[in-house]
Amino acid sequence: MDAATAWRDACVATTSSDHHDPDATRPHDPGNDEPPRLVVLGDDGATSYPLPSAGTVRIGRGEDVDVRIDRESVSRRHAALHLGPPMTIEDIGSSNGTRVAGIKLAPHVPTAILSGDVIELGRVTLLVQGGPSPSSRGVPVRLAGRAAPASPELVPRIAASDIHVLILGETGVGKEVMARTIHAASTRAAGPFVAINCGAVPESLIESELFGYEAGAFTGAAKAKPGLLETGAGGTIFLDEVGELPALAQVKLLRVLEDRRVQRVGGVSARELDARFVAATHRDLRADVASGRFRQDLYYRLNGITLSLGPLRERIAELPALVEQFVALAAGRLGRPVPSVAPASLAILRGHTWPGNIRELRNVIERAVVLCDGSVLLPEHIVMEDVSPIATAPAVTAAAPSTELATGEPDERARIVAALTQCAGNQTRAAELLGMARKTLGIKMDALGIPRPQKSRP
Repeated sequence: MDAATAWRDACVATTSSDHHDPDATRPHDPGNDEPPRLVVLGDDGATSYPLPSAGTVRIGRGEDVDVRIDRESVSRRHAALHLGPPMTIEDIGSSNGTRVAGIKLAPHVPTAILSGDVIELGRVTLLVQGGPSPSSRGVPVRLAGRAAPASPELVPRIAASDIHVLILGETGVGKEVMARTIHAASTRAAGPFVAINCGAVPESLIESELFGYEAGAFTGAAKAKPGLLETGAGGTIFLDEVGELPALAQVKLLRVLEDRRVQRVGGVSARELDARFVAATHRDLRADVASGRFRQDLYYRLNGITLSLGPLRERIAELPALVEQFVALAAGRLGRPVPSVAPASLAILRGHTWPGNIRELRNVIERAVVLCDGSVLLPEHIVMEDVSPIATAPAVTAAAPSTELATGEPDERARIVAALTQCAGNQTRAAELLGMARKTLGIKMDALGIPRPQKSRP
């Protein structure tokens, strides 16, 4: 299965060196002066090559280079890494080109890079890590690791290594889907995938939930409880919205990443934790570091490599495959045959700007399948919420001009009843499925005479 197919199903670089460093993919701590190294991400994991603190290192497939990478996409003399300062990479006339953060470099033009930047020589991915920290030289710290586009070619190479990953993107673009894709393609696929929404845990509970606690650690702690981090041992821990972590939790998480051990609240000893961390955020962590809101050292620890997920409006080519998948999933949950999608319906979906990204698309398709009572998903089944800022209240409109779903109309009532049925009476989930606020759903139910369940079921 290729990476593009794996991505849709989820949403749904071998070197010649024999010197494998088991700690090659551990992120660099800017507070320590570690020897610089070149990390090559291949299909079978990561290989680390020591680098000098200064000078030029030639990289290629030939016998006369300093770092030899025996891959067909790499030219005999492909690129030169100038350690500086400043550190630069130069394409020295390769056949397949050199890219930094997804941007192709002009030949023979040295281009400044940062520790952690994604460098691609043909179809081989490199990172430079370690080296003297900027702060140790008395100059302002430059945050490392510009985000690279999460291309189908790059993701498998990252997954095969054990490097920590930071995923950036707007809300709803599929950051957790990407994290699950990385986990499924990694050597840890048989282990657990633990997803933690750092913004959803109350600050008063974040420590006990993440790190666990021992019996008697606080009032009500009658027995010991492992934290969410412990449950990810042997697998992947996904820290969603990591930028929302409070300061104290940031300190403790940093210690876990540095020592690979976790200590419960009230505990006197730490426990080993072998896990890969994938973090995600919609925030600008660089700005948060600059303002002091997010710890710089934690940023470096999490940012082994940074991937950027573009919004759905910039990835419209992926839309038909995503629609097909979401239609099949929704029909399967309802126990119905999978309807086909009319070309006119697909045209409507292509023309939408998708401010809610993939999450919004999934909800729209689920609603459409609920409304569809035939074998073809038609334009009148495509219903999207009007989120115009001039609207005084959430208004539900149909994509087809001839269909008006104003409150009080039979179509509106049928649509709400269908959503409540699909969600087993859970009004919160039904509201999400319909694309409206929970309070708005309640108002509409009262106006349409739809009885409210005595208790929403989980």
